[in-house]
Amino acid sequence: MDLAQGAVGMAGYIFSARGEGDGGSSPLRKPREAAPDVAGQSRAFEKLAADYGFSFYLVARFPHGDKSDFLSNHVLSNWPEDLRRRYAAADVFRCSSLVARLKETILPVFSNCCVFSKGEANQNANGLTAVFSQAGLRDTLSFSAHDMRLRHHIIAFSGVKPTITEQEKMELFFRALTLLENHVRQETVLDGPRERLTGREIECLRWSAAGKSSEEIAIILEISSHTVASYLKAAMRKLDSVNRMQAIARACRYRLL
Repeated sequence: MDLAQGAVGMAGYIFSARGEGDGGSSPLRKPREAAPDVAGQSRAFEKLAADYGFSFYLVARFPHGDKSDFLSNHVLSNWPEDLRRRYAAADVFRCSSLVARLKETILPVFSNCCVFSKGEANQNANGLTAVFSQAGLRDTLSFSAHDMRLRHHIIAFSGVKPTITEQEKMELFFRALTLLENHVRQETVLDGPRERLTGREIECLRWSAAGKSSEEIAIILEISSHTVASYLKAAMRKLDSVNRMQAIARACRYRLL
């Protein structure tokens, strides 16, 4: 793959969350579209894995707080259904070698042993290692990455592949980030306001989030406080919120502010 071309493509994804003027609309939000093509995304990850000699892939969110189990954090994978079920039942994802290693580095990590079980040697860990080995997930290249919504992900490619070159690591890392970017962007289309917010509505929300009253916002923007209230009401309606604080929280979630 031409990494220079890939970099240009990635750069083209960068955008601004600020609207322009009264009639402007937020470029981040698009009208709701069809559901993401999960099957197509899965095939793309599976093909990427095969391109570098792996048979399986996993995309998951980093476990944290009260959302630490495997199924809650699973995003995409082509693992056999029985393996996913048994791994979820084992409840070791949050304390696995995979998670422990990726907490210590941002670089890709390659391992010739099972990284999905606990690090310490015990009967349960050995049994889980055997399950993964029998399923064909013996060697694993893994790394972590944050998406543009600041969510922390784990991406792992597994199979029977005793060695991997630094060039392969670099290429696989970059191409996987591109696929993750595409997946998150398709998710984002569905996860947002049903109507676009205008630039003024976003601006009023931004100042409100900074602790300014309607009167203060009116002075800053050189408009009437009645107009400010109208913009904020419109923003609350579009964000399906009952008050300003809820509207601000949802706008932050959608990265409008």
